[in-house]
Amino acid sequence: MEVVLEATLGDKPLSIKTGKVAKQASGAVVVQYGETIVLVTVVSSNESAKGDFLPLTVEYMEKIYAAGRIPGNYFRREIGRGSEKETLTARLIDRPIRPLFAKGYNFETQVIATVLSMDQENDPDTLAMIGASAALGLSDIPFEGPIACVRVGRIEGQLVINPPLKQFDACDINIIVAGSATGVVMVEGSGNIVSEADMLEAIFFGHQAMQPVIEIQKKLRESCGKPKRAFYMPEKDAALIEKVESLASQRIKGALGVPDKIERYAAMHTVKSEVLKELGEAFMDRKEEVSAIFQDIQKAISRNMILKEGRRIDNRKFDEIRPITCEIGILPRPHGSALFTRGETQVLGVLTLGSGQDEQRVETLTGEESRPFMLHYNFPPFSVGEVKRLSGPSRRDIGHGGLSTRALEKVLPAKADFDYTIRIVSEVLESNGSSSMGTVCAGTLAMMDGGIPIKAPVAGIAMGLVKDGETVIILSDILGDEDHTGDMDFKVAGTREGITALQMDIKIHELPKEILGKALEQARTGRIHILGKMLESLDKPREEISQYAPAIVTIKINPDKIRDIIGPGGKMIRSIQSETNTRVEIDDTGLVKIAAISKAEGDAALKLIQGIVMEPEIGRIYEGTVVKVMDFGAFVQISPGTDGLVHISQLSTRRVTKVTDVVKEGDTLRVKVLEISRDGKIRLSHKAVLEEENPI
Repeated sequence: MEVVLEATLGDKPLSIKTGKVAKQASGAVVVQYGETIVLVTVVSSNESAKGDFLPLTVEYMEKIYAAGRIPGNYFRREIGRGSEKETLTARLIDRPIRPLFAKGYNFETQVIATVLSMDQENDPDTLAMIGASAALGLSDIPFEGPIACVRVGRIEGQLVINPPLKQFDACDINIIVAGSATGVVMVEGSGNIVSEADMLEAIFFGHQAMQPVIEIQKKLRESCGKPKRAFYMPEKDAALIEKVESLASQRIKGALGVPDKIERYAAMHTVKSEVLKELGEAFMDRKEEVSAIFQDIQKAISRNMILKEGRRIDNRKFDEIRPITCEIGILPRPHGSALFTRGETQVLGVLTLGSGQDEQRVETLTGEESRPFMLHYNFPPFSVGEVKRLSGPSRRDIGHGGLSTRALEKVLPAKADFDYTIRIVSEVLESNGSSSMGTVCAGTLAMMDGGIPIKAPVAGIAMGLVKDGETVIILSDILGDEDHTGDMDFKVAGTREGITALQMDIKIHELPKEILGKALEQARTGRIHILGKMLESLDKPREEISQYAPAIVTIKINPDKIRDIIGPGGKMIRSIQSETNTRVEIDDTGLVKIAAISKAEGDAALKLIQGIVMEPEIGRIYEGTVVKVMDFGAFVQISPGTDGLVHISQLSTRRVTKVTDVVKEGDTLRVKVLEISRDGKIRLSHKAVLEEENPI
């Protein structure tokens, strides 16, 4: 039997239905908001996996039929590899639900969210997040929810829940907030250089608005939820734990005191090898168990160093930033470059500029989009001293690139002021904490080096948190180890004046407003410090773009002349591009853009186009080509696509009996425009030119 519950979210009803479709899944719901509908299912295996890691996968799929269209690709079906939006949304769902599975639950679990209908007004991403929580709550899977999710926008100073898609561009705050009944569990989004106080207000405005959705999930669970399955964690060998602790604790503590990451990892590996050796042959078949105990001890000691001893692994203060160096313009051929190093995290930012044809074109549920700004993040295995097969970008790569994109796109110049397609590539060369925020810094400097007139420089910082009871320590510029052992990963990017992007994930159940406010303020102080170090290397964008960047020349023409530039079958425009080594783009308004490697080539193409679109003027003299000879005169082309008639009486100052006595096809002839009729016919004269040049 189908069960339907409804709540008001923002100013619209949101419904959650279950019991009608996908009944063989462990849990399934259909979430509807407006005419946007998402089916979310969850299935968990009946057999546990090895180890205590949760084998969770989350998939989010946008079916093009949901928008009433057929896919535009060659196969006319959704391709297997998810789009960037699908990948980012899958990560959006994964991050807040993962910490809420019961500790020790290790059954393979899969969440699939499928967009079935899209009304072009309500984005399905937040509905998919709500559906995942509801489906898990109904299932037999031990899940410590419910949670809910909303988008918060601010339009003309007013906070709005789930603003329509068409109003996204008008939002100076656009964030997604996930939370429980008592706190926030995840935040992701951007701001148009907004203050920490305004961002905090938006976050908890969203938290308050989602409460009715949490309530209907509780009621749904009470009315038709399955009993939660029992699962048993393998009993730990207390004697083995005690033995490993006695052998390893002090040595682990010593190894953690090594400030250099590679040396610290080597020291930790040595300790582990020594402990295994000292345990003897009797424990050789229990290496995995010993390794798990070893990791638990390492985590506990790392946290105690912070909570009880008041010190970090590298002995920094809690709010201290690692040493920073910046190098600008280190690559000669790309159009801008910068090497940003913060401690043991190092990112090379590389800028290239292109024309409109270089824009990324993406098919989405809302239609085809053109993206003039791209940021691609690469995380090769050597950056962390590993050996791994190289493949395409991972979900992590796409996620970090998406966060960095949001951070930087808010400061890009208007298209009218800088008409280029912009691509930044982030090459992570070393990583020990927050390479995504290093990408923001390197990307900013690369754009400044490339002469892009950005509104303001942007820096990013990753914050951490360690919480034990009432004791809470907030850490600035966290190391990789502090990320792994801590309770929060909170990334904030922005200018001196305010935030452009943020992303918060917590490993505990929720975070109250007071702690989040302190983290934002500490992040602001650290961000301004990093910006100061960046601006020591380059304090403003360069005045000129690279000599190797394409020169963009624009001209506005009469739209009626577009066909003349293109020519039959595109013959004319191909000829111009081939002859001048340029790329020519024309839109329906008559705006022509010429992209050239050099100014001289751009000017040559411009001259040809100006000749084609030239509007003839009465009384002006032109040099043309005879294109056709008739008994009554000759037709002369004075510009491509524009010709006129020189009557036999206007060919010479003397009487002409036969036209071919004066001219033949292919001859060059100087002519004067005598008249342009209403229907566009042009009357020319060579005689008038002769009379002007040789007056009697």
